[in-house]
Amino acid sequence: MKTIAFLLSLIVAAMGLLGVASPGMLISVVRRLASPAGVYAAAVIRLIMGLALYLSAPVSRIPHAVRTLGDITLAAGAITPFFGPDRFRTLLAWWSAQGPAFIRAWSLVAVAFGLFTAWSLAPAGRKRIARTPAEQESTDRGVGQGRG
Repeated sequence: MKTIAFLLSLIVAAMGLLGVASPGMLISVVRRLASPAGVYAAAVIRLIMGLALYLSAPVSRIPHAVRTLGDITLAAGAITPFFGPDRFRTLLAWWSAQGPAFIRAWSLVAVAFGLFTAWSLAPAGRKRIARTPAEQESTDRGVGQGRG
């Protein structure tokens, strides 16, 4: 689940970047969801994302925040089918009528959400051990490793 949540987080960030770079293109992509099947697809994606975040929270860097985001995303996925395509189109028309600056601002929210959740679910980097020059030299010669 952690991998699914991580990948979906990157997709959210990528869609946000699309909205920042080209608000019109983002609107045209989102318009394709303005059908009954599209609304249900959006609901399923949100439910999967929410469940993946919720289940991945214990192994994330910030468990409480990731679980809360999972709860919110699950709730959004649960209510999405009740919008229906007509209400979805109305909301999309209002949203796109607000202009490119508005769309870019909300797209930045998507970028932040996606990158934050991806970072919180990313594998921790390797810990580097600082060595003094003398320790490094002895390691290079094989001292202390059973070779000398």
